[in-house]
Amino acid sequence: MRWRPSPDLAVRVLAPPVSVLARSWRFEVHNRERWQCLHRARQPFLFLLWHEALLPLLWHHRDQGIAILVSEARDGRILSEYAARLGYRHAAGSSTRGGMLAFLQAARLLEEGIPVAITPDGPRGPRRVVKPGILAAAQRVGVPILPIHAETNRAWRLRSWDRFLIPKPFAKVRVGYGDPFTVAPGDEAKTRAGEQAEAALRTLEEEIGWPAAAAMVTG
Repeated sequence: MRWRPSPDLAVRVLAPPVSVLARSWRFEVHNRERWQCLHRARQPFLFLLWHEALLPLLWHHRDQGIAILVSEARDGRILSEYAARLGYRHAAGSSTRGGMLAFLQAARLLEEGIPVAITPDGPRGPRRVVKPGILAAAQRVGVPILPIHAETNRAWRLRSWDRFLIPKPFAKVRVGYGDPFTVAPGDEAKTRAGEQAEAALRTLEEEIGWPAAAAMVTG
């Protein structure tokens, strides 16, 4: 029988080596001012990122009072436990489980002035496809959405649905921010915002990626 440790135990075992690995990464930031303008104005906003880029982005924005919306599934709880160690707040739920609770928690945190990070293709894909409903919290509260993406020159990618990205030791990690945008009222506007988000994240990938980046795939 395959041993599956609890999320708490898994994080206790994995967090120290992952943090040691992350301290070796060298970050290069593009379009930093797009984030800093919102941050300095104390403007609540919604960080939008692909699920695969969670690990380097969690490390890059640690201890900044950001809330993260993660799945209630086991893998999501492991990420949530590790994010809590990095200073993130937790909003439980996803588009497939606990979705209404997640929406309400995200909207409440935004109304309190707390930035919220979401992965619109999580928790189980399809990869790099935005579920428009996940943008409802930003639409309801009227806050900007800030696309963010990370690329690295040397990485492992897991054989998971999202090809989860783990930069190798001493890898260069580029972080890029897109132009903030808002979601107008109505279902059609929400759908258009989803398309805009996908386009913005594709553009970021083109801007900050390495054409011949090394990527070892491991299971």
